[in-house]
Amino acid sequence: MAKKFDLKLKGYVGGYDFDSNYVEYILEKSESKEVNVLIDSLGGSVASAFSICEAFRRHGNVKVHYVGMNASAATIASLGAKHISIATSGMYLVHKCSTVIAKWASLNADQLRQLIEEYDKQKKDMEKIDLNIAAMYADKCKKDKQALLDLMKVGGWLTAQEALDWGFVDEICDLPGDVTPKVTAQVIEDLSEAGIPLPFSVQERNDSRVDKIFSLFASFFRSNTQHQQSSVTMNKKFQSIIGCLEIEAIEESDGKFHLSADLMQKLDSHLQEMDSKIKELKETISQKDSELEALRKKPADETKHVVDDNSAEKDKSPFESYVENVRQAKDLFNQIP
Repeated sequence: MAKKFDLKLKGYVGGYDFDSNYVEYILEKSESKEVNVLIDSLGGSVASAFSICEAFRRHGNVKVHYVGMNASAATIASLGAKHISIATSGMYLVHKCSTVIAKWASLNADQLRQLIEEYDKQKKDMEKIDLNIAAMYADKCKKDKQALLDLMKVGGWLTAQEALDWGFVDEICDLPGDVTPKVTAQVIEDLSEAGIPLPFSVQERNDSRVDKIFSLFASFFRSNTQHQQSSVTMNKKFQSIIGCLEIEAIEESDGKFHLSADLMQKLDSHLQEMDSKIKELKETISQKDSELEALRKKPADETKHVVDDNSAEKDKSPFESYVENVRQAKDLFNQIP
């Protein structure tokens, strides 16, 4: 019979199933008794992990048991527990904090300097967070803080025994209901989005489809000494597209061209604008053709005006001016790529 847990914290730290407010609610209800917590998570919000860690510490009688693959913020959350155990098949990972950087803009020198200053401030904030986390790990492991920082920099997966040797957990034990972690397609996606390396000692795979995905992604998520860089070049062909997008070149890899979502949107907007202009010009030409045909069928106006062929400048008749305008409109249309 599987052990009964008071809390099962799974998924994204800070999500609905790993929420600090719910954790505090359960702890307050169980203020005078032992609380058993199951954790199975690849990480998430560091802020939520800090809150849960301190909630465990304030309660004073929380026991955490790790199963599956646990990383990042999920390892921080347990540091306030009285006792931490891990399943034999469990895996454990600590790493330096990271953040998403997504900036697409055309900047002048002043704006670029300002952006660099903003990122430099963000970098310094992250370094402080890393130092704080390393100190928390060091306190739990009874080791030097620099040793923990070095381990966080590597960011590799630890087996249950390695996690015990480091001092992250107090015990390795298998409880009824513990299962070996599986590398599913969803797990691979979650790991890649968080920048976490795939483990290479996982014993069980979900299906043959996962094996193919695993082999495809493995080269991208090895340790820093095993990175394999794909061949990426910047292609300066297709000048019309490059000019339209206002970029220097298009990224090319293995014969395929890559455009960001923003660039695709910009290209789509440009094509829509060109389609609109073409339609407008077609309508103008059609209207001019109809008017020209009507003028051809209409009797010519009588005039007593005498044209001086020797004059330096000749006045064009309304009909000639109209024909000239139509010709110019057609030339303009033909210039559209």
